Amino acid sequence: MSDAAVLSVRQVSKSFGSRRALDTVSLDVARGEMIALIGPSGSGKSTLLRAINGLAPIDKGPGRIDAFGGSVQAQGRVDREVRRTRIRIGMIFQQFNLVGRLTLFTNVAMGSLGRIGFLRGLLGFWPAETKGAAMAALARVGVAEYAGQRAGTLSGGQQQRAAIARALVQKAKIILADEPVASLDPVAARKVMEILRELNRADGLTLIVTLHQVDYAMRYCDRVIALKAGKVVYDGPPNGLTRKQLIDIYGPEFEDVFWEGAPQ
Repeated sequence: MSDAAVLSVRQVSKSFGSRRALDTVSLDVARGEMIALIGPSGSGKSTLLRAINGLAPIDKGPGRIDAFGGSVQAQGRVDREVRRTRIRIGMIFQQFNLVGRLTLFTNVAMGSLGRIGFLRGLLGFWPAETKGAAMAALARVGVAEYAGQRAGTLSGGQQQRAAIARALVQKAKIILADEPVASLDPVAARKVMEILRELNRADGLTLIVTLHQVDYAMRYCDRVIALKAGKVVYDGPPNGLTRKQLIDIYGPEFEDVFWEGAPQ
C-alpha cells in the first residue's frame, strides 16, 4: 500500500460457485479521489464494494484489501479488527437502508452507533454531539425540515440524501455508494450526485460510486474504473474512454442508448 493511498486492493478474487465475480482485481485509491465504477450488470461492481467494506469475504489465496494502513481482509478471511477500519468507511445503498418507521433524524443519528454504542442509540439516548451532527448533516443535504418525519413517508431522493447524512454523522473518510441513483428520477439523481461531488470537493471525502449511467460517471467523477466479467478493463480519466472502448465493455447494444455528445 503506497503512502498516498487510503485504500489498496491487491489480487482480489471472489467466486460464487463456479462463477468468478472478481478476477484478480488490483487498484489503489488516493485520499480525496472521486471514482466511478462502471460496467454491465454482473461485472462485479457491487461485489467489489462489499469486499472493500468486509461484507463479502474474498477467495483464499494471495488477495488482500487494506484501508487506512490496516487490514480489511486477506487470504479469504476478514480481519478480526475490521470494525475499527469499517467505522471510517460509509456505505450508501441503492435502496437507502433506512428504517421506514423511524424518523429521519433517528436514522441519521444511527451513524454514530459505532462510537456511542448500540444500546444507547437503541434507547434514544443521543449525546448532544450526535444531535448536533445529525441536524447539521440533514441541513447539509437539504432535508433538515423533514427531521421529525418517518423515513418511509419520504421520497426516494429525500431518503437517499438522508443516507448520505448518516455517513457524515458516522464521520466516514471513504464513502462507498452502490448504485445510489439507480432508483431515482433524473432530477433527484442529479441532486444526489451533486451532493456527493460537493462533499468530495469541499470536505475532501474519498468516494467510490458504482453507476449504470455512464454520462454521470463522465460528468461527476475524476477517475473511471470499468469492470467486465470481474476484471478491470479500464482505469483512468473519463476523457480517456472512447466510444469503441465503451462498446467493448457494454456490448453493441450500448450504441443504441449512447447519449448525445459522447466521446468518439
